[in-house]
Amino acid sequence: MVELIENLLNNLVFIFERLTWLSIVDILLVALVFLSFLLLLRGTQAMTVLRGALFIAVLVGLLNSFDVLPAFSWLMRVTLPAMLLVIPVIFAPEIRHALERLGRAGTPTLRDKNSSQTKDTISDVVAATVRLAQRQHGALIVLQRRDSLQAYIQTGVKLDALVSPELLLQVFYPNTPLHDGAVIIIGNKLVAAACVLPLSASGILASTPERQMGLRHRAALGISEVSDAVAIVISEETGFISTVQAGRMIRRLDKDRLESNLRALFKPAPTRGIWSSFSQLFSGKERPDDYSKGK
Repeated sequence: MVELIENLLNNLVFIFERLTWLSIVDILLVALVFLSFLLLLRGTQAMTVLRGALFIAVLVGLLNSFDVLPAFSWLMRVTLPAMLLVIPVIFAPEIRHALERLGRAGTPTLRDKNSSQTKDTISDVVAATVRLAQRQHGALIVLQRRDSLQAYIQTGVKLDALVSPELLLQVFYPNTPLHDGAVIIIGNKLVAAACVLPLSASGILASTPERQMGLRHRAALGISEVSDAVAIVISEETGFISTVQAGRMIRRLDKDRLESNLRALFKPAPTRGIWSSFSQLFSGKERPDDYSKGK
């Protein structure tokens, strides 16, 4: 044991004696890559898998360092290439999501061409949401931004009607043909109702101590993970209003806070520089507001 510690100290001294400013830059770049990767996986189910994988990797590395275990060392050398192929399969959804965020980071932050129409629609959406919450009528409303939701529009019933509180109240009236599913709004048009959305597999809802969040909340998280859309959820059990964007949920919103959040998300902003886009990419937020996980 003493010899092992002495060897470790000698190796550390050997490294520090040959450390230059280029070596420091090299280390910082590698650290930045790992930090960026961890930030991209933050808040996803893959982070739990990654912690387990890192624990196993450290344990295997320690065991492999002992010369008294030649068979185990051989096994690790043989299986390592296969593990490198397995990692992209395990983290495929997170890698795809990260590449999508990378592709959006360099684009101007001005919203899509329907942004001004959506701003005019927000008042109607907020009014309908509050009335639905008071009646405890469950609802899921999705507002499209830059990313197209055409694939999900195809799963529902096309309406192509002007948005109004009365229309939304009628769509989500219990036991009506269109109440089960999501409505998708583009600009000032309610394009489709009863749409089927992808369910989130992030595990965020599974870790919450509350049990009021079901398929609507999972679908809202799911659409926010595969696009930059904004989802509004009304709980049928409690009447709580939640908003979901970029995989983050805020719960128990009142009318004023709901409207301010929606207007902030659809408010045009000046084009950002490269560093701002880079910061936006790894922060996971599009605006420095309070759009974080709800409590």
